[in-house]
Amino acid sequence: MLALPFAVTALGDGVGDPVIVLPGGPCRGPEYLGDFAGVGDVRPLIVLHPRGTPRSGGLSRGWWADASDVILLADALGLSSFDVIAHSAGTRLALATAAQFTSRVGSMALITPPASWLSGTPSDAESIAEDWATAEAREALAAMTTDDPATESEFRVAFRRQAPASYARWTAVEQAHATIGAVSLASAEAWFIDIPPDATDRIRATSHPRALVVAGSRDLLTGVKPVADYASLLGASYTLIEDCGHYPWIEQPETFRHRLASWLTGPE
Repeated sequence: MLALPFAVTALGDGVGDPVIVLPGGPCRGPEYLGDFAGVGDVRPLIVLHPRGTPRSGGLSRGWWADASDVILLADALGLSSFDVIAHSAGTRLALATAAQFTSRVGSMALITPPASWLSGTPSDAESIAEDWATAEAREALAAMTTDDPATESEFRVAFRRQAPASYARWTAVEQAHATIGAVSLASAEAWFIDIPPDATDRIRATSHPRALVVAGSRDLLTGVKPVADYASLLGASYTLIEDCGHYPWIEQPETFRHRLASWLTGPE
């Protein structure tokens, strides 16, 4: 592979063209993806470490401009058209790539995407939490509206404090997962710089490639209704995974793997 201005990681021994994976965070170290529930055994996965993550260094140029990095990676892989799997904040990068390089993105799987910014639908996280949330999840949800970190150390503390809102449960498994993947205030802030004022309109107006949107029924970070409306706006297939938060490959790995395998092996 040609020298690239960012790191990449390969996952799985699947067959066929590789799929480019865009992690979330924003700019969280992609180690939190783990083995991605073995999806790489269906098709090989190439995980892009965005600028601003530990192995790539530097800072993001903003998620709109960083779309050119996705194209650099596809070119290095020899892919004229490619499939993308993006998680959380990485879904913005996927949409920016599809909007600016319309002939290059063959299909997208968008996993637990933040959605209100695109769909305009207010979050329903509070009503979701009323039905099931643990004490830890309720405290985390409240912290999401009050935390305003100003330093790197405060940002890391806030990230950990808010973590229980990301999961349907808060057992040792989820607690361990929440510690994986470094986060940075400077990197997260840089992710949102220099975004064109018409970026949202341009994404909405794009002729979108084949897409799958996966939501968690207990995802307090995104809510449920905003994600369903986001999928409708994109003309995407939509899957709601029950008893699941923001990380379906951790919480419902078999369901997640089956759904992604179906999507990766052919049009729906």
